[in-house]
Amino acid sequence: MALLNITIESEILHGLFTSDGRDEAFSKLLASILNQVLDAQSTEQIGAKRYERNQERKAYRNGIRERQMTTRIRTIILDVPRHRQGHFETDLFNRYQRSETGVNPLRLDTLSLNTPCIPEGFTPVL
Repeated sequence: MALLNITIESEILHGLFTSDGRDEAFSKLLASILNQVLDAQSTEQIGAKRYERNQERKAYRNGIRERQMTTRIRTIILDVPRHRQGHFETDLFNRYQRSETGVNPLRLDTLSLNTPCIPEGFTPVL
């Protein structure tokens, strides 16, 4: 998955900039982004968008399962897709994981970080 278009509701953005509902807004933002990523991963695994008919389709959607995930902010509800043939797999979290484990959900091997080249023989001064 190379590029995702994430849609954020204006109410969530408004909540991010008000001091009274910041934690709730952050949890809604995180849930919204993760749900959209899960939906995009489901589309990629199936081989077709929602309601799209084509010959390359590998499976069909079969609704969602609501799963709670406890984060540093609060507990959020994720809509994990279900497939008729086979099962949905994501790399965001493990299958039965119910809490955030820090950096683990980020796939560090897929991130491209701009780091300067360090010449051979260089030793840092401590």
